[in-house]
Amino acid sequence: MQKQPIFHVREEAHLLPFLLEKYPGKGRNKVKSLLTRGQVMVGNRVVTRHDHLLAAGDKVTILQTGSVQGREAMAGVKIIYEDESLLVINKPPRLLSIATDEEKERTAYRILNEYVQERNPRARLFIVHRLDRDTSGLMMFAKSEAVKNQLQDHWKDVILERSYVALVEGAVEEKQSTIKTWLKESSTKTMYVSQPGDGVVAITHYQVIERTSEYSLLAVQLETGRKNQIRVHMQSIGHSVVGDKRYGSRKNPIARLGLHAQILAFKHPITGETLRFETKIPNQFQRVLHENKHS
Repeated sequence: MQKQPIFHVREEAHLLPFLLEKYPGKGRNKVKSLLTRGQVMVGNRVVTRHDHLLAAGDKVTILQTGSVQGREAMAGVKIIYEDESLLVINKPPRLLSIATDEEKERTAYRILNEYVQERNPRARLFIVHRLDRDTSGLMMFAKSEAVKNQLQDHWKDVILERSYVALVEGAVEEKQSTIKTWLKESSTKTMYVSQPGDGVVAITHYQVIERTSEYSLLAVQLETGRKNQIRVHMQSIGHSVVGDKRYGSRKNPIARLGLHAQILAFKHPITGETLRFETKIPNQFQRVLHENKHS
């Protein structure tokens, strides 16, 4: 394997000017593309911001395009944050979080396990929580079993914010509301609203961001994290998530499920620092609203 270039920072500097100095013959756009493609690591973290401030003593590593970070093997997975304890990614739709009986190869877990093992063959990843195959967005992995257990055992205290955006069918009338029901799982693995006291309590808060006569874009916050919670709750109020045939959707203008994990904020299990990550609302969600508004 080709050796990865490593640069040691001697004095405070912004990342892009630092890299331009190290690659004088490369050209500004080519150097910027190293950042865009997630090929630049500062310490143990992939950094994409041009204005990231480097401190004296920092180590900057350039990942080769031949590495898993730059290959199609990443399958659209984008690393948002990385340190010695954690990985936070932006998962694309149609990618499983972890293997099932039907699919064992192409999963976010497998892709990222290869990524960490490419740098350290002894490294292991541990799944902390999951996203449905067709849901995109922010997802966290632990780099040790101890960190995984700490996160899972204290999930309610550690997680400060977990918000989704949902594109749903119809014009949701109430600007904001809370859905609280009991949920159960059927023999076909489909969740449904059950009688009070039967099953598990599920609480979902939502707020309308934008709506047209045919679709609504919602900001959705989970108070509990039950299987398919948002999907079954949206169906229960008559506004199924678009593309969600399993839970009553009749329209699929975006050729995917209209659900994206947009915000994840938590207390770092080791440092106690508050970390908050926010991704953009998928372009397809906003395009549907725009086109519907002007049709």
